[in-house]
Amino acid sequence: MSAKRHILILGGTTEARRLAGTLAADPALRVTSSLAGRVARPRLPAGEVRIGGFGGPGGLARWLREQHVDALIDATHPFAGTISSNAAQAAADARVPLLAVRRPGWVAGPGDDWHPVGSLAEAARALPALGERAFLTTGRMGLAAFAHLEGMWFLVRSVDPPEPPMPPRTQVLLDRGPFTVEGERELLRRHRIDVLVTKDSGSSATSAKLTAAREAAVPVLIVHRPPPPPDVPAVEDPAEAAQWLRRTLG
Repeated sequence: MSAKRHILILGGTTEARRLAGTLAADPALRVTSSLAGRVARPRLPAGEVRIGGFGGPGGLARWLREQHVDALIDATHPFAGTISSNAAQAAADARVPLLAVRRPGWVAGPGDDWHPVGSLAEAARALPALGERAFLTTGRMGLAAFAHLEGMWFLVRSVDPPEPPMPPRTQVLLDRGPFTVEGERELLRRHRIDVLVTKDSGSSATSAKLTAAREAAVPVLIVHRPPPPPDVPAVEDPAEAAQWLRRTLG
C-alpha cells in the first residue's frame, strides 16, 4: 500500500484547481479531484480525477473508506448545496476530517442597484417589475424557473448549451469566464439589457458584469447562497486550505 496520504477534493471551481495544483506538487500526497460531470469539457486539475456522483452520502462515505482517504476538502461551487450536505454527512460517517473552501460573497457598493432574492423562483417573480430584456447568468440548470415569462426577452450565458424548458424568447451565448468589464459593458449595450439576474457566486472571474451593470444603472437580481452545513470548518482560499491540511495530517 502506498505511504502517501490520500486527499479527496470535491472540485469544479477555480479554488479547487489551484488547491489541487499545490497539493499534487507534494510527493507525500496523493490528490484526487472529483468533478460532478455537469460540464462537457471541464478544466482538469493536477493529480487524479474522477467524474460523476458517488450515490449520495452513503456512497461517498464508502468511497472514502475504500480509497483510504485521509482528508476531504469541499471546494465546490457555493450553490452546490446538496453536494456539500452529502460531504458533511459522509465525512462524519467515515470519520474523515472535512474542510470547506468558500470564497467570499459579493458586497454591494455605492451606485449598485441590487435586489436580493432567496431563490430562482423568487427572482422570476420579481423580474417583470424591473425590466424587459434580461441578462441571465444563473447557469443552464435553472432556466425552467423563468420559462413562463413569455413577455420578456432573455440573453442566457452558459458554458454548455441549456436544455428546455426555457423562456420562449431566449438567445443563448456559450462562453466561459473570466470576463472583462469592457466585454460585459459591450454585451449590455449591444443587447439593450435593462436587468441582470445572477447568483452570488462571489467569483472575481465573473464579477465584471456587476461593474458593468452599475455603470449602466442596470438593476441586479442577485440570488442568495444556500446555507452551508453546520459545524463544518471553512476557509476562504486554497492557501488557507493547504495550511489546514498540514496541521490536520501532522
